[in-house]
Amino acid sequence: MNYCKSFLMLATSLAALSFAAKAPTHHSLRAEAMGNAHVAVVDDKEAIYFNYAGLSQINRLGNYKLRPEQGYYPRNIGDMRLNLGGAGPFETYFSTYNVAKDLQKIYNDANNTAKLLGLSSSKVLMDSLAAHPELIHKINNYDHKSLTMKIKMDAEMAFHGFGGAVWVDGNISPHLDGGLIIPYLAVDTFYVDGVAQAGVAYGFTDNLSVGVGVKAAKRHKVEMMTLDIMNYATLQDTLEDRYHDATDHILDFSSISMGMDLGVLYQLTREVRLGMSLRDVYFKDLAGDKITPNLSAGFNYSPRFFNKNTAYGRKFNFACDYADAFGKGNNYKPLSHVNFGLEVEQNILAWPGYNNAFRALALRVSGGFKGGYPTAGIAVEALRFFTLEIATWAEELGYYTGQDEERVYMAELSIGF
Repeated sequence: MNYCKSFLMLATSLAALSFAAKAPTHHSLRAEAMGNAHVAVVDDKEAIYFNYAGLSQINRLGNYKLRPEQGYYPRNIGDMRLNLGGAGPFETYFSTYNVAKDLQKIYNDANNTAKLLGLSSSKVLMDSLAAHPELIHKINNYDHKSLTMKIKMDAEMAFHGFGGAVWVDGNISPHLDGGLIIPYLAVDTFYVDGVAQAGVAYGFTDNLSVGVGVKAAKRHKVEMMTLDIMNYATLQDTLEDRYHDATDHILDFSSISMGMDLGVLYQLTREVRLGMSLRDVYFKDLAGDKITPNLSAGFNYSPRFFNKNTAYGRKFNFACDYADAFGKGNNYKPLSHVNFGLEVEQNILAWPGYNNAFRALALRVSGGFKGGYPTAGIAVEALRFFTLEIATWAEELGYYTGQDEERVYMAELSIGF
């Protein structure tokens, strides 16, 4: 317990160094699907992102020959993967797509008519909207409705006691705006985060391990961009300018921010594990933003009678975290920090008589709650090399937790072993 007290004091001291914006966030689909409660699960490469102390579990708890009583843990020796994923609010996207197409058509028609008659494009557009009030009604239905889209790319490597990753997270959030007079399309959030990180773990005893890691992060942001009748003709030039602005600064190393992560893991009983981590302690601003460290603590319950460590292995985890204790976004209520969920992974095709290391097909189903909103996911692994994961969770668009849900659906293809 003295280790835990020391860690908590260190975490509080380091957290006082910075306060404000959200750090670059890696979206682990395994974790997101089970409510993003993972700080005490961390039995594979996810330890890199949630709690470096979990690296001590790889090829230890999962060693079938030496520790069969510990239950089912996949990827005994190590974990190396390349991942590519994308996400978006597809329900909102498909319902808004036709409205955006109608708006694009009326912009084109207004531009062509204005050139033909020698009139102002704005005047022609206003006359067109007056002649088609149904379009105004459609636009107002989606006024300021965000269409957040995400992309992620990861290269990961984790072994017993050591792990690292290089990953990119991109986000763009266009929306339709009814405007005071003329409707327009706006992009008010566009950023790309690039992070390289690595860390180590050390077990002081059979039950207690700690981890520490360092990271280098770079964030590129683009200010708000609008598309309306006044700049519609110059859209391509505007996009090219934004592209060159991003690529010209990609190798500007002076804007890279260094940070560190700390973690501790304690095996309370065979079935219960406790974890705590302090992540994203940056030593300078990131693209002008002060980053708030993420202090999270939780437990994982893995009942022995649900787990099976044979060729047709089964893994069952239930986890609960109090996440991002210092975060004050969306007027957070205490329960909004509580994430919890469960996962069940089952080998479907395997070679009898061997451990799960030789499995041919595995299925994982997960569910939970993150910040008060439900999460779910499914993953299929073939030949221990190809993995397809799909997960859904929600992010808050409103001014307080629970006001306005933005449902996110993300799919990821992963290769490796």
